[in-house]
Amino acid sequence: MNINLPNFNVKNLVKEAGSTISRVVQLTEEKLGTTERTEYDLHFQNLAERADVTKTWTEKLVRDTESVLIPNPQNRVEDFIFEKIEKSKPKRLSNLEHLALDMIAAGGDFGQDLPYGQALIKAGQAEQKLGQCEHDFIATSGICFTQPLRKFLDGEMKTIGKERGILESKRLDLDACKNRVKKARSMLGQQSKDGISPEAVLEQAERDLRVAQAEFDRQSEITKLLLDGISTSQASHLRHLHAFIQTQVRYYKQCGDVMEQLQRELAKMQHPKPRLRINSEDVDCGPPSSVSLHSCDSDSVVGPAPDSDADPDPLDNLLDNFHIEFDTSAVSTVIFVAECSPVNEDYMYGKQGLMKGLVPRAFVEMLDEEHDVTL
Repeated sequence: MNINLPNFNVKNLVKEAGSTISRVVQLTEEKLGTTERTEYDLHFQNLAERADVTKTWTEKLVRDTESVLIPNPQNRVEDFIFEKIEKSKPKRLSNLEHLALDMIAAGGDFGQDLPYGQALIKAGQAEQKLGQCEHDFIATSGICFTQPLRKFLDGEMKTIGKERGILESKRLDLDACKNRVKKARSMLGQQSKDGISPEAVLEQAERDLRVAQAEFDRQSEITKLLLDGISTSQASHLRHLHAFIQTQVRYYKQCGDVMEQLQRELAKMQHPKPRLRINSEDVDCGPPSSVSLHSCDSDSVVGPAPDSDADPDPLDNLLDNFHIEFDTSAVSTVIFVAECSPVNEDYMYGKQGLMKGLVPRAFVEMLDEEHDVTL
C-alpha cells in the first residue's frame, strides 16, 4: 500500500524554528531590560494610542447599538452567522407584532360589535404599525450606522493592525542587527574563526544593519500614514452618527403619531347610553354629556346634572361631587331620601347602603311618608 506523505523541507522547518526561538529570546531579554530596544518616536506612539482607543470604543459602540436594535442575543448570533455565510437573514415577528396578533384575535373572540373587542382590534392594528416602524428603524440604523462602523473595524483597523505587526517585526530585526554589530565590534583584534576575519564579520553585520534600518524606516512611514487616516475616519463616523440620530427622531415621531391616532380613535368610540327601569318601563337617561358622573354602566342609574344656565343654587357644591350609582338590575330599587336644605324642586338627597348623593325627583316614586322611594 502506497501512502503519499507531504513533502517537508527540513531545512526550512529548522530555520523557522530557530527564528521563532530567537524571537522569543529577544523579547524576553527586552522585558528583562538586558538588551537594546529601538523605541518608536513620540508622534508615532500618540497615533498608535489613539488607534487603540478608537478600535476599543468603536467595537463597544457597535455591540451596544446592536443590543438596542436587537435585544435578543440569540437573534444577533443568528444574524451574524447568516451574514458571514452570505445568506439572507430570517424574517421574525417582533414582540410588538406578536402582541398585535394576540390583541386582534382576542378582540375577534370578545366580539367586534362590543366596545372592548373594538378597542382591542384597533390597538392591535396600531401595534402592527409600531412593529413595522421598528423593522424600518432597525434596517435603516444598520445601513447608516452599525454597518459602516463594522466595515471600518473589519477593513481599515485590520489593515492598521497588520502593518503594525510588520513594523514590530522590522523593529526586532533591526535590534537583532544592532546586537550583531555590537558583538562583532567586541571581537575585533581576535583571531579569525572558520576562516572569516572579525573585520569581515563586522562589515557584513553593518551591511545588514543598514538594510534593516531602511526597511524599518519605510515600514514606519507606511504605518504612520495609515494611523493618520483615523482622523478622516472619525469625521466619517460623525456623519454616520448624525444619520443615526435622525433615524431615531423619525422613528419615535412615527410611533408617537401612531399612538396619538389610536388615542383619537378610541375617544371617538361611542359607549352605550345608560337606561333606567322605572315600573318595568325603559326610560332613556340621555347622552353621557347631560349627566355628571365618573362612570355610567347599563345597570346603574345616576341623576342628571342641573342646567348650567340656571341661576346659582346652594346645591352647586354638592352637584360638583355628584356621582351616586344605584343598582337597577331588579325591576325596582328602594332607597332612602330626604329633602335638601334648602329644598330643591328637581333633586332630593338619596342614600342606599354606603352610597349617597343627589337623585332626580322625576326618577323616583314615593312609597310612604318616611320618603322610602322606589327607582
